[in-house]
Amino acid sequence: MSSSNAMGTRPVLPLLLSMSVPPMISMLIQSMYNVVDSIFVARLSQNALTAVSLAFPLQNLVLAVAVGLGVGLNACIARSLGAGDPEKANDAAAHGLVFTTIHALLFVLVGVFGTRPFLQMFTTDPEVLEMGCQYSYIVICLSFGSLYHIFIEKIFQATGNMVAPMILQGVGAIINIVLDPILIFGLFGLPAMGVPGAAIATVAGQMTACALAVALFVKGDCPVRIHMKGFRLKGAVAAQVYSVAVPSGLMVALPSLLVGMLNAILSAFSQTAVAVFGAYFKLQTFVYMPASGLVQGMRPIMSFNYGAGRRDRMHQILRSSLLVTGGIMLVGWLLFTLLPGPIMALFGADARMSAMGASALRIISLGFVVSTVGFVLAGAFEALGKGVQSLTVSMIRQLIVIPPLAWALSKPFGLAGVWASFPIAELLAAVVAVVLYRHTMKHLPIPAVQEEETK
Repeated sequence: MSSSNAMGTRPVLPLLLSMSVPPMISMLIQSMYNVVDSIFVARLSQNALTAVSLAFPLQNLVLAVAVGLGVGLNACIARSLGAGDPEKANDAAAHGLVFTTIHALLFVLVGVFGTRPFLQMFTTDPEVLEMGCQYSYIVICLSFGSLYHIFIEKIFQATGNMVAPMILQGVGAIINIVLDPILIFGLFGLPAMGVPGAAIATVAGQMTACALAVALFVKGDCPVRIHMKGFRLKGAVAAQVYSVAVPSGLMVALPSLLVGMLNAILSAFSQTAVAVFGAYFKLQTFVYMPASGLVQGMRPIMSFNYGAGRRDRMHQILRSSLLVTGGIMLVGWLLFTLLPGPIMALFGADARMSAMGASALRIISLGFVVSTVGFVLAGAFEALGKGVQSLTVSMIRQLIVIPPLAWALSKPFGLAGVWASFPIAELLAAVVAVVLYRHTMKHLPIPAVQEEETK
């Protein structure tokens, strides 16, 4: 049985788990890139940790563009395969290759001309600024490995192949973890490179994963192929892909905007507060990345069954996704609530940073379980090609509510008020997500005849 047929016939929960566990592992591994850099860099100094934290928004921008395009392609390819139109899927993949190349060139310009002006908005410390620039120049200008790797990864996922992306992420992360201490501290006779060493280790891991992705795609049995001979850029295909890619990319970019805004608020308290938030934002990826892996497994199944007209399976997929994601979030809340001290110790936190970090982890994690609703429904909207609805939910979760509320609550409640803005935003987003999803499903055009025929 092919993976495409399985997406339309296999029992939902086993199918969802089989397609989600590999990307969960993959996303956990991906979250290790920046976290591992930070853990090793923290051994240099708190300024070094702050520098890498300030560089996160630029680094996340690359991920936002890559994942945004990938999600748009993923939905387009999966729907085309579900509708029995492989040529349309191939055409979408060819467009994706062209768009990825354009993005890679644009990030060279962003890295060269945008890095220093961006970092200067958040620090006046010359050492922090210089280390932040050294890290960012490398990871942004040489981001093409990550861009092409994620492009191919999303093609694999659209066809139901979740194992190959897990292998790719694993190889890249292992390269990064092995090279980090060697290049940062100068082991085995190599010069100690400090913060730039962490950046080089990250890029090396990404480029290795990219090379392996190309090899697997070219020599493997992926049902989607890329044919550039006679290629013509089609506005209709570009519009279909970017109607999901732009909102999805903006959703991934929202953390960059959020980090930038909150760093501005937190810097008024202390550089330690900035470092604590940077540590939290890396730590929370260990909770949200597995959940993101679940959504990655859900999206192609949902898109395939939408294309095939299976409303019944779509409802089952959503229920199962909410249940599994809720379990992940519950585990995250328990860890952040019960073990904040040992978690902060990973970053070499002193007594002040540890106490501040424990308070942040306990308060912010109150919103983890509630965030299940907004997180999963945003992914469901993407699978249905409803990028605007997905973006709306994500903006409420991460941008519209948190910065102004954090600023307002910081006046009477200090840092606790900043941290409390997170669970409040998750609750509001969950309510809006449910309302939008019910409205969307009520008006979603799925042929009833086709649905009956496929049962």
